Amino acid sequence: MPEKLSIDIARAALSLLQYLEKHPIEAIPDAPERLRTRVIRPLGETDATDEVTYTSPEAGMWELAQAATAAAAEPGAPTAIVEAAAALQAMVPPERLPELAAAQSARPAGIQLVHKGPYLVSAAEKVVNHLGEPLPVRPLMALCRCGQSADKPYCDGTHATVDFQDTKDPKRVPNQRDTYVGQQVTVFDNRGICAHSGLCTDRLAGVFHAGGEPFVTPSGGRMDEIVRAVRDCPSGALSFAIDGREAREQVDQPRKPAITVTEDGPYRIVGGTPLVDDEGVDVPRNTGVSREHYSLCRCGHSQNKPFCSGMHYYVGFHDPVIDPAAEVSLFQWAGGYPALLRMTRIFYEKYVPSDPLVGPIFANMAADHPERVAEWLGEVFGGPKFYSTEHGGYSRMISQHVGKNLTAPQRARWVQLISQSAEDAGLPADAEFRAAFVAYLEWGSRIAFENSQSEAHPPPNMPMPRWWWVCNAEPRFRASALAPIEETPEVVLPGDDETVSFQTHIKPLFRSRDRESMRFAFDLWSYDDVKEHGVAILDQLGRGSMPCDGAWSKEQVQVLRRWTESGMSA
Repeated sequence: MPEKLSIDIARAALSLLQYLEKHPIEAIPDAPERLRTRVIRPLGETDATDEVTYTSPEAGMWELAQAATAAAAEPGAPTAIVEAAAALQAMVPPERLPELAAAQSARPAGIQLVHKGPYLVSAAEKVVNHLGEPLPVRPLMALCRCGQSADKPYCDGTHATVDFQDTKDPKRVPNQRDTYVGQQVTVFDNRGICAHSGLCTDRLAGVFHAGGEPFVTPSGGRMDEIVRAVRDCPSGALSFAIDGREAREQVDQPRKPAITVTEDGPYRIVGGTPLVDDEGVDVPRNTGVSREHYSLCRCGHSQNKPFCSGMHYYVGFHDPVIDPAAEVSLFQWAGGYPALLRMTRIFYEKYVPSDPLVGPIFANMAADHPERVAEWLGEVFGGPKFYSTEHGGYSRMISQHVGKNLTAPQRARWVQLISQSAEDAGLPADAEFRAAFVAYLEWGSRIAFENSQSEAHPPPNMPMPRWWWVCNAEPRFRASALAPIEETPEVVLPGDDETVSFQTHIKPLFRSRDRESMRFAFDLWSYDDVKEHGVAILDQLGRGSMPCDGAWSKEQVQVLRRWTESGMSA
């Protein structure tokens, strides 16, 4: 029966492909290619069918998506059908996805491995990027596992053309759980599952030692900080015990299932999401590791597939590739919601309880208060509207301060301690970010101080504040004195009879730091921008006032002069 289903869906997909080649879907111009590589390929080649006519190309796609989704919901459905259904669901309008979710309600939620193929995710509740921003969620999704999809994090079928292998490396770190006994807490660690994210060694270097032996010295830090580091371990390698009893129920936090697509790294899974193989059998785990949270390889090179082993660092895996010309918000520069939450947790867990000035203010705060403050800051700094959507926006924030009668010393201490928390959390330390960050802390805390006074009458219905760079000064627009010296490019002198072109002769003269330093005005790697401002740029270069770290040679200036005088060829 499963084989017949695969053949039937493959034939229907081939019929739709033939139809779409004559009647394309305008919103999905690459639909035929996606049918070939993501639907027909996993199902297997099949014979052509008689030409089929649909009421519209969109209707044909919807009919096929419905049929594939129903087949994927059958008990024991082959992963080929599920993979095809996931690809088809990606090509139907979002408003129709609830119908498909209902049709596959019998399929258990979780992640299934395809042998030499992608991760098949069923009924995911939440998928976010490395900044904590939500990504589109469909009832079925195929996530890239080979690391080479052009549509990351989603699979585009590339694994089938690059001979992706999903076996474990015999030379991987062995499965061994080590025990480190300390004064207040015992730490357990299994290097065989570690993803080398560095969250423990970077944040608590007195306890966790990168490249050192012993790896853990549990008496080198406070118990609460060790507990936080263990709970933050994304791979599930760490655990702890108190008074000889492992506190697994404390390590495995009660979180809703979620998938984070990290920057240049693995998928981080939380919430106890099941992980099964092709046959639906639970994937074996290393000794003592967490089943509530784990990290899955997405670079394709882990030595411990499907789990991440940190190989993405060594193979130079990059995703997403950041466009240096794109605008960047304070939220993005800070590291997004995860970075802001790390800061607020440090503030409320480490500094507030022991401080006589601000401690009493927050003694009765809600358990999720750090999350709310991080959501507020994220929205103010240009991130998703988490606070407005979930908590009510600016009016809600005002209500939390009215009648509190905060004092000037309390306000100043709040600013001081949260600034220190930003240092501890590793938020960017460049001058531009900290200028904007501290400016907001001063502004926001003084507004809160005003609103908290007994005689205050806060204006109603004020919009959420939006904070930006001070005077639009972004860090990348300034040549840092600590940045590595970038070599001056070799001048390509055109021949006397050769036309000087922008792409061949001019653009290579501008280094990346030259481009970043001038992006507030124009893009030195853009033909249109340099053509528009060419005469002014030539004047600056000729006088030696550009670039900021040293004048161009006479030969370089002459090349640019020839270009401006000869028609500015592209």
